Amino acid sequence: MADPAFDRGLALRRRMFGPGGADRQIEAASDFTRPLQEWVTRSCFGELWHRPHLDPKLRSMLTLGMLAVLGRSNQVRVHVKGAIANGVSREEIREILLHATAYGGIPVVVDSFAAAEEALVEDGA
Repeated sequence: MADPAFDRGLALRRRMFGPGGADRQIEAASDFTRPLQEWVTRSCFGELWHRPHLDPKLRSMLTLGMLAVLGRSNQVRVHVKGAIANGVSREEIREILLHATAYGGIPVVVDSFAAAEEALVEDGA
């Protein structure tokens, strides 16, 4: 059965994280985690990220700030790569994380800075 939202989501995940990053998550999913990967692809990337009024660059910027404040360094690392693909500059990433420091706290955002820098170095950005 065709699922346009899933297809849109998979295309966006591939554009943001590369075919390996998108497809690897789905292919590596177990019977237990497959429903989560399908939901994230369909609902998050296929529907939420395609809503009007916020472009992908702004969505990436908001996502980085929220992930930093939540202390989700691994997800920061992943979404830095997506943010670069969505046109967010290295300088903008730095400013997002500095801004998040004021609202989320120094210890949490220090980890996010380290994760972001690793991702930027890996991508040569």
